[in-house]
Amino acid sequence: MTQDEYAEMLSQAKEQFKQGTPLFGKDGAFHRVLGDFLNSALEGEMDSHLYNTKTSTKSNRRNGKMSKEVQTEYGPVEIDTPRDREGSFTPEIIKKRQTILAEGLSDKIISLYATGQSMSDISKFLEENYGTKISKETISNITDKVWPEIKAWRTRSLEEVYPIVWMDAIHYKAHDDTGATIARAIYNVIGVDKEGHKDLLGMYVSHSEGANFWLSVLTDLQNRGVKDILIACVDGLTGFPDAIQSVFPKNDVQLCIVHQISQQTDCFVKTYK
Repeated sequence: MTQDEYAEMLSQAKEQFKQGTPLFGKDGAFHRVLGDFLNSALEGEMDSHLYNTKTSTKSNRRNGKMSKEVQTEYGPVEIDTPRDREGSFTPEIIKKRQTILAEGLSDKIISLYATGQSMSDISKFLEENYGTKISKETISNITDKVWPEIKAWRTRSLEEVYPIVWMDAIHYKAHDDTGATIARAIYNVIGVDKEGHKDLLGMYVSHSEGANFWLSVLTDLQNRGVKDILIACVDGLTGFPDAIQSVFPKNDVQLCIVHQISQQTDCFVKTYK
């Protein structure tokens, strides 16, 4: 970046700052700085590579550049990757064939996907807000990367005994890949261990809440190492206490305060009706 370009960038940054416009992102004043930084870093990597590959008999040399557009969380950036005659240069900051830079953009895609946004919605959002056009296939590849971590978390070993465990389902609406609205229930299991620390033991997705599905959740906890639950705090779902005690027979079931009051009120009404 020349001195004139630098001065222009600062002037633009001041105006955007006054107007409350983001300095990074689409049309941000600092966007061009990112490209300059990345290209300078690549040149530095090449200098180091040429020095390290120099021998007493021959000397490796530069051999032009390869241009490509890299998508970042601040918008697309034009990158010129230097090449060497031997073809042995392997850049680290932006690897060969890498077209998406930074975990920030991947994290943004994953967070949008987690809120139930479709692939088309995510692609449209990124193009409108970041000036970055990413295909649905690429978005799918990014979201697929988190599945090994999710599977490892869902199957991890648990403590043998939990003094208190809360079990409840949350009902919500989401969009499927076709954009249609669907209903889902997330079964949440939160336990307190013997040291008094809370831990989210598991999250399970189903079409609706029912005692039979809770039975499968409890069986999964047992298979992951849980031998006993002292107190299970649940709502008033019919058949839920029986499902719990079929897996953990020594368990005490306690209804949440709201459902206790509700049941006592119903009993009082039926008694004096």
